[in-house]
Amino acid sequence: MKQKLHSESSGCCSCEHEHHENHNHHHDENHNHDHNHNHGGEFNLKNEIFPLVRILSLYAPGVIFENQLHNTLYSIGEYLVFIPAYLLSGWSVLKTAGRNILRGRIFDETFLMTVATLGAIAIHKLPEAVGVMLFYKIGELFQDIAVSRSRNSIKVLLEIRPDYANIQTEQGLKKVSPDTVKIGDIIVVKPGEKIPLDGEILQGNSQIDTSALTGESVPRSVKPGETVLAGTINKIGVLTIQVTKLFDESSIAKILDLVQNAKSKKAATEKFITKFARYYTPIVVFASLGVALLPPLFISGATSSEWIYRALILLVISCPCGLVISIPLGYFGGIGGAAKRGILVKGSTFLDSLNAVKTVVFDKTGTLTKGVFQVTKIVPKNGFIEEELLELTAKIESHSNHPIAQSIRNAYGNNIDASDVKDYEEIAGCGIRAKVANKVVMAGSDRLLHQEAIAHDNCLVEGTVIHLAVDNIYAGYIVIADELKEDAREAIQTLKKMGVEKTVMLTGDNQAIASRIAQEIGIDIYEAELLPEEKVNAIEKLLSTTEKHAKVAFVGDGINDAPVIARADIGMAMGGLGSDAAIETADIVIITDAPSKVAQAIQIARKTRKIVWQNIGFALAIKGVFIGLGIFGIATMWEAVFADVGVALLAIFNATRVMK
Repeated sequence: MKQKLHSESSGCCSCEHEHHENHNHHHDENHNHDHNHNHGGEFNLKNEIFPLVRILSLYAPGVIFENQLHNTLYSIGEYLVFIPAYLLSGWSVLKTAGRNILRGRIFDETFLMTVATLGAIAIHKLPEAVGVMLFYKIGELFQDIAVSRSRNSIKVLLEIRPDYANIQTEQGLKKVSPDTVKIGDIIVVKPGEKIPLDGEILQGNSQIDTSALTGESVPRSVKPGETVLAGTINKIGVLTIQVTKLFDESSIAKILDLVQNAKSKKAATEKFITKFARYYTPIVVFASLGVALLPPLFISGATSSEWIYRALILLVISCPCGLVISIPLGYFGGIGGAAKRGILVKGSTFLDSLNAVKTVVFDKTGTLTKGVFQVTKIVPKNGFIEEELLELTAKIESHSNHPIAQSIRNAYGNNIDASDVKDYEEIAGCGIRAKVANKVVMAGSDRLLHQEAIAHDNCLVEGTVIHLAVDNIYAGYIVIADELKEDAREAIQTLKKMGVEKTVMLTGDNQAIASRIAQEIGIDIYEAELLPEEKVNAIEKLLSTTEKHAKVAFVGDGINDAPVIARADIGMAMGGLGSDAAIETADIVIITDAPSKVAQAIQIARKTRKIVWQNIGFALAIKGVFIGLGIFGIATMWEAVFADVGVALLAIFNATRVMK
């Protein structure tokens, strides 16, 4: 993993190497619904419809002729038609109920349906018994279609895995697996091919389609010297690329792994419904038992068959399928909808938590700004000249991969002999020291100059600044400019309109530039010249002063942001430019690197929760009405089927709205 040798510098080439544990501060909870029979594999509509056609071919004639014939021969035929239809439609429910009983999990929706339908068969209500199972199976089909649509949005990310790489060898181009390509290898990507690995363009100009990775439809123009990411598609010209990361370490490989594990963390609302069903189901079973047994004992003229039928109706009506199915589906739809927009949410618990975000904290470099640096000013002091200052700084920065160091080397433009730089040493949080041509050269922040007691005339230089000292004499400074992202201001304004109470910026850059950027984009609070550990302290402080149920989100991109991302209630990382450590530690990955996606993620979370609670309220209200009708004998088994499967279907259709 690359190490970031600059803490968004206050000019500070701070060389802190953050050793962090990639711990996840939220607990995994695996959640599998027995009724989701097809969700683990590939959904095939033809395979699902064929069994339904077989059941209907038995069920429809049975219903048509049920009231036409009333002799013994028909009764035998009725069983010959309806029992196979019942077993075909209800086998998965019966099997699940039996398995759960053996495991000691008796009271669930499959148990309710099994008891209700077997009871209906016992009192000779065969069409109703088959109807309950058949419509439940139809409900499952619609659920599978809905889940498949949500899954396809996420699968777009999985499909961007490149199949091969054209590696340049002495014998010409050779097609190999991306897994076998090493760092430094040269690969060639032809028009229409996927870029197989992260790398830097050596030759060629083209446009690349990043839509599968970022959700953005407009192709991006690229030229030599620019970085391209695995999974994007080369549209026009031939590109020669030098590989900078192994496939397993590329951003896309990390994201693929995260997508495949995105469902494991369950939202609080899902946990509530699971708990609710655990207590609700036994209450319903014993209430139905009371309805079946008590009225014939205490009400004159009440028959056992009539009240058993009412009790069975009550069981079917009370089945919590609509809730148990539609709520996880709602969250799954939310995760799929976010993925379509270039936002990867690692689990429904994080989507749910976004609803409570009242404070959003941003890193600066690479998050609010583009992280594309250029040398804009060279100011020599004490007899040094511009060329000398730039050459010394480029040489001492030759070991760093940070964008600031790269911008200085680009400005210098000449080859650097590594043997010129000796005794290289990092000064934690401040800069670096090395011997260049037998001179002791130090480069870093204003803090470094004070720490080493080097006299200088100006502490507050606006911009990202690298100060240089040679043999303890101040040699001057270099100013590097970074550019704000186009949507940075819009991101802050949208968050405020949505009711986010506090926007904060934490940066290692100096006070002057932090103040200017905060003012320019409308940030409420900023803290500057922070070391990575000081950023963690700042987050701790915000967490301690935030209201009990409010959440703090942190958005960052670098390896030095990983500890802060881990500590915040919700950690968000920039997925394109972001370091591996930040992406792995984050709960949400913004694949497009756009800060405006933070507000979009919160909007999706709010819509998801709204739809989920609509489903809960709707299902409970309808079931309440029909339970009353069932107890008083007004509702038949057919109304019970609507109250169960109909509610589930309507809830499923409602849940799919979150995708749009």
